Amino acid sequence: MKQSLVLLIGAALLLAGCSTGKFYYDAPPLSFADVNYGFPTKHTLVNGINVHYIDEGKGEKTLILVHGLASNAGFWRYNIAELSSKYRVIAVDLPGYGKSDKGVYPYTLTFYADIISGLVKQLNLSTIYYAGNSMGGQIGIWFCLRHPEQVEKLVLTDPAGIEHFTPGEKEWFRGFFNTTIIKNTPEVTIRANLANNLYNFDERFEWMVEERARTVKTPEFDDFAYTVVRCVNAMVDEPTDERLGQLKTPTLIIYGEQDLLIPNPVLHGGTSRSIGEKGVKEIPHARLVMIPNAGHISMMDQPAIYDKTVMDFLGQ
Repeated sequence: MKQSLVLLIGAALLLAGCSTGKFYYDAPPLSFADVNYGFPTKHTLVNGINVHYIDEGKGEKTLILVHGLASNAGFWRYNIAELSSKYRVIAVDLPGYGKSDKGVYPYTLTFYADIISGLVKQLNLSTIYYAGNSMGGQIGIWFCLRHPEQVEKLVLTDPAGIEHFTPGEKEWFRGFFNTTIIKNTPEVTIRANLANNLYNFDERFEWMVEERARTVKTPEFDDFAYTVVRCVNAMVDEPTDERLGQLKTPTLIIYGEQDLLIPNPVLHGGTSRSIGEKGVKEIPHARLVMIPNAGHISMMDQPAIYDKTVMDFLGQ
């Protein structure tokens, strides 16, 4: 029943007009290494893993941007130019994603938090600002808990990790995602799932569909699918909702007013504002900003509002 509801949500989005009529069934495979982020990437070894990242700007302060589940550094493409006008901006491909190494790694949230810590050291940064979207937000919470000396301010963008899930709900998450489903998702469902993350899916975001529809044709997609499944498990196995009071880092929570993924629409329902207010109540030194006409990837829906909100917070 719950899986059917998820499919109905996707169908409703299709009927609402998210499909542009473009299809990539006959398009050639696209290697993860050849995906165009709109910015060049660099790479370095972190804890023995080759990590790729976008590196723009020369500000005194460094802002590290961390993507969410099943995405990559390119999801920050609409924000990097403006943010890098004031800060050095580093948008990371987490291991298992994008151009970074893929393989049999732990893929826990604490593993990723330690990767970010290692990258900070590798780049000889003293302290940073951290902004993470969705799963990247939950990783950011762990990063601040494990390496508080490395981070000055935290921006949680439509974050996972604040909403509470019961043991039974966690089991549902574990059972719903597997590599076969991810690899065999039809293109029309890929489009619906991606559109579900945004308030207004249009031609600007067509690259998201093409990227997913063509990378799935490559041998390395198996490792990507494995990463996604392990990360879903990590998000429920390493909850942070009961650790929010331990955060000492000044924190900005941003949610899109029309976030369709948080709170979980199948298990909980409700509004993203309610989750944001829970976060502000439990995290010391936190504030909440709701962005109108924005969904789960609010920095893509409303980049100008997002960038100004973040820069105002970091500049205080």
